Amino acid sequence: MASSNSPIENLPIECRRTFNLHQGPVHIARYNTTGDYVLSGGQDRTIRLWNPETGLNIKTYSGHGKEVLDLSVTQDHSRFASCGGDRQVYYWDVSTGNTIRRFEGHNQRVNAVGFNWEGTVLASGSYDTTIRLWDCRSNSRAPIQILEEPKDSVTSLHVTQYEIVSGSADGYIRTHDIRMGVLITDLISHPVTSVCVSGDNNCILASSLDNTIRLMDRENGGLLNEFKGHKNVSYKIHSRLSNNDAYVISGSEDGKIYIWDLLEGNLLISFQAHSNVVTCVSFHPRYNYMISTSVDGTVKFWKPAST
Repeated sequence: MASSNSPIENLPIECRRTFNLHQGPVHIARYNTTGDYVLSGGQDRTIRLWNPETGLNIKTYSGHGKEVLDLSVTQDHSRFASCGGDRQVYYWDVSTGNTIRRFEGHNQRVNAVGFNWEGTVLASGSYDTTIRLWDCRSNSRAPIQILEEPKDSVTSLHVTQYEIVSGSADGYIRTHDIRMGVLITDLISHPVTSVCVSGDNNCILASSLDNTIRLMDRENGGLLNEFKGHKNVSYKIHSRLSNNDAYVISGSEDGKIYIWDLLEGNLLISFQAHSNVVTCVSFHPRYNYMISTSVDGTVKFWKPAST
């Protein structure tokens, strides 16, 4: 993964828009694969589809009985999945706003969802310590597989073509190779709250409740780098890699956003972004743009000061 020589001015540190789309804390926001729109979900049980450039709220999706905790969009951005405190996993049609399916089976809140690349299989991870795999093409109500290795809440998922990378409050990162039937475990020793895989598929970025983000080598489980300075001991905070794998970006319980150089591990900048915990940052798939969500109820759109 190549480092970037871009100056601070090219980082998305200037707030261009502030959105008050939700009532209460906002837990999650995701760009679609082209970066044309954003989906956000919050404590108010709604999901909003909106354009960050214009501020237009395109559609509102209602159905959840409790807070919305995670979202995942298919590669063709025609469908998305949502999950939350009502123990349900919803499978939506983006354009019509209709629920295509509702997957039931978890007996505690569902913390994370993720599609495979084709959008045919959906994984869900729950406080009930299980990961369930659902066939989006089938009318069956039963999951096609249940993964029961975690010993505590499954907090986050990253799904690739054949693998499911999960983080758990038991302090482990687990990689299930569904095709080969192989399980690889990496011990972090602190509750893991966020996992994502680098664009080259070689590394895992993991946040944990010890004020630390770790970059792990997928091949041997080795620790490549640690990123510190932010505050994260209580909340689930989604950390992310930039679209070119050059930067690590994370929110913080002090309301700031922190950006580190991935290879060097040094903190490039931190800035006050919200008045309360920053729960999620989502990086644009092509440009140096960013979305942030917060317990303060706002969603913000960030661009470089140079644009």
